[in-house]
Amino acid sequence: MRAVILQPGYLPWLGFFEQLQRADVFVIYDDVQFDRRGWRNRNHIKGPDGQVWLTVPVVQKGHFGEKVCDVHIDNQQPWKRKHIESLRRFYARAPYFGKYFEPLAEIINKPYEKLIDLDISLINLLAQWIGEPPAKFRRSSEMGIEGGRTSRLLSICETLGVDEYYTGAAAKRYFESNLFDDAGIRVEFQDYTHPVYPQLFGEFIPYLSVVDLLFNKGSVAADIIASGCRGNSG
Repeated sequence: MRAVILQPGYLPWLGFFEQLQRADVFVIYDDVQFDRRGWRNRNHIKGPDGQVWLTVPVVQKGHFGEKVCDVHIDNQQPWKRKHIESLRRFYARAPYFGKYFEPLAEIINKPYEKLIDLDISLINLLAQWIGEPPAKFRRSSEMGIEGGRTSRLLSICETLGVDEYYTGAAAKRYFESNLFDDAGIRVEFQDYTHPVYPQLFGEFIPYLSVVDLLFNKGSVAADIIASGCRGNSG
Protein backbone atom coordinates (compact mmCIF):
# COMPACT_ATOMS: atom_id res chain seq x y z
CA MET A 1 0.00 0.00 0.00
CA ARG A 2 1.38 3.38 -1.03
CA ALA A 3 1.05 6.72 0.80
CA VAL A 4 1.49 10.27 -0.43
CA ILE A 5 1.86 13.12 2.09
CA LEU A 6 1.54 16.48 0.41
CA GLN A 7 0.64 20.05 1.31
CA PRO A 8 -2.63 21.27 -0.21
CA GLY A 9 -2.72 23.78 -3.04
CA TYR A 10 -5.17 26.15 -4.65
CA LEU A 11 -6.33 24.58 -7.92
CA PRO A 12 -3.13 22.46 -8.02
CA TRP A 13 -0.99 21.53 -11.02
CA LEU A 14 -0.92 18.21 -12.86
CA GLY A 15 1.87 16.70 -10.78
CA PHE A 16 -0.21 16.99 -7.61
CA PHE A 17 -2.89 14.84 -9.18
CA GLU A 18 -0.38 12.35 -10.59
CA GLN A 19 0.70 11.72 -6.99
CA LEU A 20 -2.95 11.29 -6.06
CA GLN A 21 -3.39 8.75 -8.87
CA ARG A 22 -0.47 6.71 -7.53
CA ALA A 23 -1.62 6.82 -3.89
CA ASP A 24 -3.68 4.31 -1.94
CA VAL A 25 -3.96 6.88 0.84
CA PHE A 26 -3.29 10.59 0.36
CA VAL A 27 -2.50 12.68 3.44
CA ILE A 28 -3.14 16.40 3.08
CA TYR A 29 -0.24 17.84 5.08
CA ASP A 30 -2.05 20.81 6.56
CA ASP A 31 -0.44 21.37 9.97
CA VAL A 32 2.92 22.69 8.76
CA GLN A 33 3.87 26.35 8.56
CA PHE A 34 2.14 28.34 5.84
CA ASP A 35 4.54 29.52 3.13
CA ARG A 36 3.44 32.94 1.94
CA ARG A 37 5.33 32.48 -1.32
CA GLY A 38 4.10 28.96 -1.94
CA TRP A 39 1.13 27.42 -3.73
CA ARG A 40 -1.38 27.02 -0.88
CA ASN A 41 -3.30 30.13 -1.97
CA ARG A 42 -2.36 30.73 -5.60
CA ASN A 43 -1.78 29.21 -9.02
CA HIS A 44 -1.48 30.02 -12.71
CA ILE A 45 -3.99 29.78 -15.50
CA LYS A 46 -3.42 30.85 -19.13
CA GLY A 47 -4.57 33.99 -20.90
CA PRO A 48 -3.81 35.48 -24.32
CA ASP A 49 -0.66 37.14 -22.94
CA GLY A 50 0.65 34.10 -21.05
CA GLN A 51 0.44 33.06 -17.40
CA VAL A 52 -2.16 34.72 -15.19
CA TRP A 53 -1.99 34.56 -11.40
CA LEU A 54 -5.05 33.61 -9.36
CA THR A 55 -4.24 34.46 -5.73
CA VAL A 56 -6.53 34.02 -2.74
CA PRO A 57 -5.67 36.87 -0.32
CA VAL A 58 -5.05 35.77 3.26
CA VAL A 59 -5.05 37.61 6.58
CA GLN A 60 -1.42 38.41 7.36
CA LYS A 61 -1.11 41.01 10.11
CA GLY A 62 -0.29 39.30 13.39
CA HIS A 63 -0.45 35.82 11.86
CA PHE A 64 3.19 35.06 11.00
CA GLY A 65 4.11 31.41 11.50
CA GLU A 66 0.54 30.10 11.27
CA LYS A 67 -0.07 26.54 10.20
CA VAL A 68 -1.75 25.95 6.87
CA CYS A 69 -4.89 24.68 8.60
CA ASP A 70 -5.24 27.94 10.56
CA VAL A 71 -4.86 30.51 7.75
CA HIS A 72 -7.89 32.74 7.17
CA ILE A 73 -8.97 34.16 3.83
CA ASP A 74 -9.12 37.95 3.56
CA ASN A 75 -12.67 38.17 2.28
CA GLN A 76 -12.60 41.95 2.49
CA GLN A 77 -10.96 41.82 -0.92
CA PRO A 78 -13.03 41.04 -4.06
CA TRP A 79 -10.95 38.03 -5.07
CA LYS A 80 -13.86 35.68 -5.81
CA ARG A 81 -15.28 37.82 -8.59
CA LYS A 82 -11.82 38.25 -10.13
CA HIS A 83 -11.12 34.51 -10.17
CA ILE A 84 -14.52 33.54 -11.55
CA GLU A 85 -14.42 36.20 -14.23
CA SER A 86 -10.84 35.28 -15.19
CA LEU A 87 -11.85 31.64 -15.65
CA ARG A 88 -14.86 32.71 -17.70
CA ARG A 89 -12.94 35.20 -19.85
CA PHE A 90 -9.96 32.97 -20.65
CA TYR A 91 -11.70 29.60 -21.05
CA ALA A 92 -15.16 30.40 -22.47
CA ARG A 93 -14.00 29.12 -25.87
CA ALA A 94 -12.39 25.93 -24.49
CA PRO A 95 -14.08 22.68 -25.59
CA TYR A 96 -15.12 21.61 -22.07
CA PHE A 97 -15.81 24.98 -20.47
CA GLY A 98 -19.52 24.23 -20.15
CA LYS A 99 -18.88 21.00 -18.27
CA TYR A 100 -16.61 22.37 -15.55
CA PHE A 101 -17.07 26.11 -15.12
CA GLU A 102 -20.26 26.32 -13.06
CA PRO A 103 -19.25 23.73 -10.40
CA LEU A 104 -15.87 25.46 -10.00
CA ALA A 105 -17.45 28.88 -9.72
CA GLU A 106 -19.95 27.57 -7.17
CA ILE A 107 -17.21 26.40 -4.81
CA ILE A 108 -15.07 29.51 -5.26
CA ASN A 109 -18.11 31.64 -4.45
CA LYS A 110 -18.92 29.89 -1.17
CA PRO A 111 -18.36 31.82 2.08
CA TYR A 112 -15.24 30.01 3.30
CA GLU A 113 -13.39 31.58 6.19
CA LYS A 114 -10.34 29.29 6.18
CA LEU A 115 -8.09 28.69 3.19
CA ILE A 116 -7.80 24.96 3.93
CA ASP A 117 -11.56 24.46 3.56
CA LEU A 118 -11.55 26.16 0.16
CA ASP A 119 -8.50 24.20 -1.00
CA ILE A 120 -9.86 20.83 0.11
CA SER A 121 -13.28 21.45 -1.44
CA LEU A 122 -11.67 22.26 -4.79
CA ILE A 123 -9.23 19.34 -4.56
CA ASN A 124 -12.12 16.96 -3.86
CA LEU A 125 -14.05 18.26 -6.88
CA LEU A 126 -11.04 18.12 -9.21
CA ALA A 127 -10.15 14.63 -7.94
CA GLN A 128 -13.63 13.38 -8.78
CA TRP A 129 -13.30 14.76 -12.29
CA ILE A 130 -10.13 12.75 -12.87
CA GLY A 131 -11.68 9.64 -11.35
CA GLU A 132 -10.09 9.60 -7.89
CA PRO A 133 -12.37 8.87 -4.89
CA PRO A 134 -12.35 11.27 -1.91
CA ALA A 135 -12.10 8.26 0.43
CA LYS A 136 -8.34 8.33 -0.22
CA PHE A 137 -7.91 11.58 1.71
CA ARG A 138 -6.73 12.07 5.28
CA ARG A 139 -5.65 15.28 7.03
CA SER A 140 -2.44 15.31 9.06
CA SER A 141 -3.97 17.87 11.45
CA GLU A 142 -6.48 15.21 12.50
CA MET A 143 -3.88 12.51 13.10
CA GLY A 144 -2.05 14.04 16.09
CA ILE A 145 1.43 12.93 15.00
CA GLU A 146 4.48 15.01 15.93
CA GLY A 147 8.19 14.76 15.10
CA GLY A 148 10.99 16.15 12.95
CA ARG A 149 10.74 16.65 9.23
CA THR A 150 11.49 13.10 8.06
CA SER A 151 10.68 11.26 11.29
CA ARG A 152 7.17 12.69 11.28
CA LEU A 153 6.56 11.55 7.72
CA LEU A 154 7.75 8.11 8.74
CA SER A 155 5.44 8.06 11.76
CA ILE A 156 2.48 8.95 9.56
CA CYS A 157 3.35 6.11 7.17
CA GLU A 158 3.72 3.66 10.05
CA THR A 159 0.40 4.75 11.54
CA LEU A 160 -1.28 4.18 8.19
CA GLY A 161 0.37 0.77 7.82
CA VAL A 162 1.80 1.44 4.36
CA ASP A 163 4.89 -0.17 2.88
CA GLU A 164 5.60 2.43 0.17
CA TYR A 165 5.95 6.20 0.31
CA TYR A 166 5.73 8.31 -2.85
CA THR A 167 7.03 11.86 -2.59
CA GLY A 168 8.02 14.83 -4.72
CA ALA A 169 11.49 15.22 -6.19
CA ALA A 170 12.16 18.33 -4.08
CA ALA A 171 12.16 16.15 -0.93
CA LYS A 172 15.57 14.76 -1.90
CA ARG A 173 17.14 17.94 -0.51
CA TYR A 174 16.28 17.07 3.09
CA PHE A 175 15.02 13.50 3.11
CA GLU A 176 16.67 11.02 5.50
CA SER A 177 16.13 7.84 3.50
CA ASN A 178 17.88 5.69 6.10
CA LEU A 179 14.96 6.14 8.51
CA PHE A 180 12.57 4.65 5.97
CA ASP A 181 15.07 1.94 5.03
CA ASP A 182 15.35 0.88 8.67
CA ALA A 183 11.54 0.76 8.94
CA GLY A 184 11.23 -1.39 5.81
CA ILE A 185 9.27 1.25 3.87
CA ARG A 186 10.22 1.71 0.22
CA VAL A 187 10.58 5.33 -0.96
CA GLU A 188 9.93 6.50 -4.51
CA PHE A 189 10.57 10.06 -5.70
CA GLN A 190 8.33 11.55 -8.34
CA ASP A 191 10.06 12.20 -11.66
CA TYR A 192 7.42 13.99 -13.69
CA THR A 193 7.78 14.99 -17.32
CA HIS A 194 5.06 17.52 -17.98
CA PRO A 195 2.80 16.29 -20.81
CA VAL A 196 1.94 18.56 -23.73
CA TYR A 197 -1.69 18.97 -24.76
CA PRO A 198 -3.71 21.43 -26.88
CA GLN A 199 -4.26 24.81 -25.19
CA LEU A 200 -5.88 28.07 -26.16
CA PHE A 201 -3.75 31.13 -26.99
CA GLY A 202 -0.86 29.71 -28.92
CA GLU A 203 2.36 28.16 -27.66
CA PHE A 204 2.06 25.55 -24.91
CA ILE A 205 2.75 26.65 -21.32
CA PRO A 206 3.42 23.94 -18.69
CA TYR A 207 2.92 23.95 -14.92
CA LEU A 208 -0.49 25.60 -14.91
CA SER A 209 -3.42 24.67 -12.73
CA VAL A 210 -5.06 21.40 -13.73
CA VAL A 211 -8.19 23.39 -14.65
CA ASP A 212 -6.41 24.39 -17.86
CA LEU A 213 -6.13 20.72 -18.82
CA LEU A 214 -9.72 19.96 -17.85
CA PHE A 215 -11.19 22.85 -19.80
CA ASN A 216 -9.18 21.86 -22.88
CA LYS A 217 -9.30 18.04 -22.78
CA GLY A 218 -12.19 17.00 -20.54
CA SER A 219 -12.51 13.37 -19.51
CA VAL A 220 -9.16 12.29 -21.01
CA ALA A 221 -7.38 14.56 -18.50
CA ALA A 222 -6.66 11.61 -16.20
CA ASP A 223 -4.76 9.74 -18.91
CA ILE A 224 -2.78 12.85 -19.82
CA ILE A 225 -1.83 13.42 -16.17
CA ALA A 226 -0.67 9.83 -15.79
CA SER A 227 1.39 9.98 -18.99
CA GLY A 228 4.01 12.21 -17.34
CA CYS A 229 4.96 9.71 -14.64
CA ARG A 230 8.51 8.41 -14.37
CA GLY A 231 9.16 6.98 -10.91
CA ASN A 232 12.51 7.01 -9.15
CA SER A 233 13.39 4.77 -6.22
CA GLY A 234 15.34 6.37 -3.41
